[in-house]
Amino acid sequence: MLDHYQLVFLGLWLILSTIVVQAVVLIRSHRRQKGYKVGVMDPSLGQDSFLFRSYRTFWNSLENIVPMFGMSIIAILCGYSAYKLTLIVWIYALTRIIHMLLYYVIATEKNPSIRSIFYIIGFFANVFLMVDLGLFLI
Repeated sequence: MLDHYQLVFLGLWLILSTIVVQAVVLIRSHRRQKGYKVGVMDPSLGQDSFLFRSYRTFWNSLENIVPMFGMSIIAILCGYSAYKLTLIVWIYALTRIIHMLLYYVIATEKNPSIRSIFYIIGFFANVFLMVDLGLFLI
């Protein structure tokens, strides 16, 4: 049964691996900060700071992985369509990577920005899975 979900597992691995990479980037940029103190972020930092953007990227990913990962596991255990789940997970994974890269390179206070588009696509992948899985379970 789980063989049908191989691409889903690969997508989930990619999502989790992306978060680990984001953690490494954040740790590295934090450690390079002048006057570095463990666990302390300068509250005056803004979008012009790469440290701020790497911090926000990492925490944004942590906030967003919980529903996607949890609903994906429920979907697998309940026999939800492997094809649909593969599409949803990979759309989410790729949009999160694009969002991350854009967040790293675009320092803007403008909202929405181009990175917001990819955040929204990933968010709607989560919403779609939530609704479609809910209907499947009913």
